[in-house]
Amino acid sequence: SGVRGLNALIGIVSTPDAAPLIIGSRLRKGATGSPRGAGKFVGDILATVTRLRSKAATGVVLLRADSAFYNHAVVAAAHRGIPDRDCFTGILIRLVTSCSWDVAARLSPASETTLRARRTEWLTAGVFDKLLAEALAVYDPIIGLDLSDVAVDGSLHKAPCGGEGTGPNPTDRGKNGGKWSVATDRWGIPLGWTIEGANRNDSILLAPTLEAVAGRGLLTDVETLHLDKGYDSEATRTRCAEAGLTDVVRAKKRRTGEAKAKKERTVKPQAKKPHTLGMRWPVEPTNSWISNFGQLRRNTDRFRAQRLGQIALAVALILTVKLVKWAKRWTD
Repeated sequence: SGVRGLNALIGIVSTPDAAPLIIGSRLRKGATGSPRGAGKFVGDILATVTRLRSKAATGVVLLRADSAFYNHAVVAAAHRGIPDRDCFTGILIRLVTSCSWDVAARLSPASETTLRARRTEWLTAGVFDKLLAEALAVYDPIIGLDLSDVAVDGSLHKAPCGGEGTGPNPTDRGKNGGKWSVATDRWGIPLGWTIEGANRNDSILLAPTLEAVAGRGLLTDVETLHLDKGYDSEATRTRCAEAGLTDVVRAKKRRTGEAKAKKERTVKPQAKKPHTLGMRWPVEPTNSWISNFGQLRRNTDRFRAQRLGQIALAVALILTVKLVKWAKRWTD
């Protein structure tokens, strides 16, 4: 009828045991469409609900609106309203169990779309790398990194969905797979790592692995580097020299066509010398620790940044467990 008026936007919160309560309102021109400004309004009322909600409350906040409000701004505001702790729980469930995003959403308060969006947001902001840096900064002064002996080795894993940093796995009938190369200190604490396709040679991954260690300012403190037979090549010696590593212990591999050395027979039998692994063994349990995370053992992500973020989160959790055990060393 052309009569001037106002268009009210009202937000109401309610529980099964309480009457509805107006928690927010906006007055707009009468000709204003319903969804205009609804995204910010939804974000404000969800922030108010989070601020006023009891810490003992465990239920999921459900947003209801009619079809006029179904747009990107409102949906995005609803996703941002999910607490970071709930999203971290879902991401952690997927990392440990290797379940799908759908199953992770069923086991956590956040939806599948929210978990994906929050993971992308945190990767862009470098949250997982900062979490790892914080864990290392706490671990080093309390327990201490022992860089007198550093070992480097690679480990293969499955990547059925392919994507960046994957390739045919020579140990799995050519199926898609990936490989990580990790450097550890004397007690198996990861210092740096890189990822590539499963068909990459360990020797090729040595340089980027050492660069990752150098990126944390730890390479200059390395005294001795221990490598297995896969690194016994002239290219490895060149890469180590370029990195400033002069004390490198490499296991020698038998050359093609070279016969095995025959043992001389003696009248008196001699005791067999024990076969020693040197200081290469600390990296083996580290690969096992990382493989215990289901999503790293069978990775379904398709982008390199996502895989590196998962490894950073896994290493941060490993360091946290080490710190907790250190704190309880006299009580357990």
